[in-house]
Amino acid sequence: MLHIKSFAFNPFSENTYVVFNDRQNAFLVDPGNFSEVETESLEKFIAENKVQIKNILLTHAHIDHVLGLQWAFDKYKVPVLMHELDFEVLERNPMSAQQFGFFFKPFEGEIKYLNENDTVSLDEDELKVLHIPGHSPGSVGFYSKSQKFAVCGDVLFEGSIGRTDLYKGDHAQLLDSIRTKLFTMDDETKIYSGHGNPTTVGFEKQYNPFLK
Repeated sequence: MLHIKSFAFNPFSENTYVVFNDRQNAFLVDPGNFSEVETESLEKFIAENKVQIKNILLTHAHIDHVLGLQWAFDKYKVPVLMHELDFEVLERNPMSAQQFGFFFKPFEGEIKYLNENDTVSLDEDELKVLHIPGHSPGSVGFYSKSQKFAVCGDVLFEGSIGRTDLYKGDHAQLLDSIRTKLFTMDDETKIYSGHGNPTTVGFEKQYNPFLK
């Protein structure tokens, strides 16, 4: 069975997730830790719970979701799994950081690419990879049909949707991704977003003003 621990990190209040199973094997999803205090809290949780990070997963590569990526790769020495279409987004982050007034070093580490319908596994627990572009070209979700949850980054929020005014964002594509990939899930499916509270597919179908 998979368990999820969430952290709200950095000035953008980005959600970083540790997804782990009963054997304490884990994925670190969207490491956005920025300050020393944030990094220490994440490292402390992983160490105290004897969690073994097997891969770093990126829902997408916008800067707020990768502020701790180099640290995570250097610390746990495991590959970063992401969609190839977001590699250009990752490469642009040093320039994005300048726009926010800080320095960000280009990522140096092992990257492996994910595709639609791939699976990522922790022992017998599997997550299906969904390509859900629109917020960014390579946005993906990690979906457990059996446990009825999906970690989806900045695609769908509680009562809102991801921005599409960023580099290579596409509003129509985002709405199509939500309707064809997320809204086909059971209504009880819990959506873990890149910012804010978790929500459910059923709630967003009924109340999300962007999807009426």
